[in-house]
Amino acid sequence: MKHVKSGRVTQACLAAIFSVVFPFATSLHSMAQSGGSSAVTALPVTIPVTIRVKGRVPPESELRPVDFTISEDGQPQTILSIRAMGTNSPINLLVLIQDDVVSSVALEIKPLAEFIRKLPRGSRVSVAYMRTGSLQVRQKFTPDLERAARSLRSPLGSSSAAPYNPYVELIDAIKRFDSQPAGRRAVLMVSDGVDLSRGFESTFQSIDLDRAITEAQRRAVAVYAFFAPTVGASGNGNLIPNGQSSLQRLSDQTGGHAFFQGFSAPTSFDPFLRELGAALDRQIALTYLSTHPKKGFHRIKIVSLTPDVELNYPAGYRR
Repeated sequence: MKHVKSGRVTQACLAAIFSVVFPFATSLHSMAQSGGSSAVTALPVTIPVTIRVKGRVPPESELRPVDFTISEDGQPQTILSIRAMGTNSPINLLVLIQDDVVSSVALEIKPLAEFIRKLPRGSRVSVAYMRTGSLQVRQKFTPDLERAARSLRSPLGSSSAAPYNPYVELIDAIKRFDSQPAGRRAVLMVSDGVDLSRGFESTFQSIDLDRAITEAQRRAVAVYAFFAPTVGASGNGNLIPNGQSSLQRLSDQTGGHAFFQGFSAPTSFDPFLRELGAALDRQIALTYLSTHPKKGFHRIKIVSLTPDVELNYPAGYRR
């Protein structure tokens, strides 16, 4: 995830954004290489970006492609268009809760339900729980936001409900986006981020975390993590930092954001949800012509040519 202010690019691991990469190929183009007659196949790619000008969101009339530059894999690319997304752009959201988180998380079900109800019209929501055995899907993707909100339940709060590891079931959840229409995609994941499936070593070097990142990048799914300790790991001072570090990496690599309140359970999800909702309102969609059609991960860099402009965007996307 990248953070830009006044034309300078910096790393912002804790930047509060709600942006996700949506690569897509609607048509093929040929662009003549400068200084030669050979052609390069190019594909249009859209990157949602959070933009602020002196603390405000600029209206669409003020957004011009000439105000930005973008490079992919170190090479300049051509911007085709930009458009405001704001509060009216629907999102495909999967709410994923680890079933063995501490019992205080039960108090956050109502705020989560209200957040779902307030999503833009046309949004599609699914609700699932990570637990022993397999993913428990309480609600498949539905445009009925009230129905999705009502499908939330309090987590079991028992170590007997602990999943094999959260990232295996996250992968299962991410694959469920395959049947959904194109558009903004995100997972809101409530978890401690701890993978003990292969012993203590996997808590800071999880193979399944790497797989989850790859699957999310391939499907343009941003993962937003709300840290909550689990019953089994809540008293272990070594496990919690490793779990939070894993959640941070997961969110950074997928264009999401990880929310923590120290090493303990948050007193309330309300600040997290407000930050998440506000970031939704600050999005634009920047579409450019990519000259790198090969499969794999492509790193991007966006710079504003206008003073006092702040940009937040993913570090890249996987084709």
